[in-house]
Amino acid sequence: MPHVTDTITTPDGTCPVRLFTPDGQGPWPGVVMYVDAGGVRDTLATMAAKLAGFGYAVLLPDVYYRHGDWAPFDMRTAFADPAERGRLMSMLASITPDMMAGDAATFFDYLAGRPEVRGDTFGTTGYCMGGRTSFTVAGRVPDRVAAAAAFHPGGLVTDAADSPHLLAHQIRAAVYVAGAHNDASFTPDAAEVLEKALTAAGVEHTIETYPAAHGFAVADNPAYDAAAAERHWTATREFFGAKLAGKPAT
Repeated sequence: MPHVTDTITTPDGTCPVRLFTPDGQGPWPGVVMYVDAGGVRDTLATMAAKLAGFGYAVLLPDVYYRHGDWAPFDMRTAFADPAERGRLMSMLASITPDMMAGDAATFFDYLAGRPEVRGDTFGTTGYCMGGRTSFTVAGRVPDRVAAAAAFHPGGLVTDAADSPHLLAHQIRAAVYVAGAHNDASFTPDAAEVLEKALTAAGVEHTIETYPAAHGFAVADNPAYDAAAAERHWTATREFFGAKLAGKPAT
């Protein structure tokens, strides 16, 4: 799948990005894909390229760019290695909601300025922490997001004052959330709270729980589930096809 490698200047530095596009003539609707806790790596690039093949210009940013030239994680072993788990969790926790929103505004400006991209509202999607980012961005940068997806997300409902579910009244996008079975980071109670918040806010939404473990959609995660991953691709294609302006042919 065609792609370009570039950098985007944000308020906090320089963020490496890759922009994947379909074969053929554009422009296409733009989507930002947010990575899981393991960060940008070949697996996520492959996923971004697959999404681009559905008819989108897909931006894959290095959300850990503030950490400089950070060493990649091996997701097969990262959580079993105490040192690597600590490094991963520290980097994950370093990204605040304000950073998510500031970065997203810059990413959207970048997409809007690319000849491959059409429209001034965009899709967002993400995995694990990227799912939380996708949802948070929809609430904090609402004028720029038309459709927001989150797969096996964590932390959408917390007791904190900045819990993402409290942004429901600001969201203008359609929302799709696919939680994982028996996931302590997104429990049935959390799904119920989120459902009520989105309903009360009048947000068009779907919340589902897949019969698979946290991490089901990403191939280098130990919990990867091929059937659930394929279901997630079908849901992604249908959701963005219906909700983003200029939907691609199916």
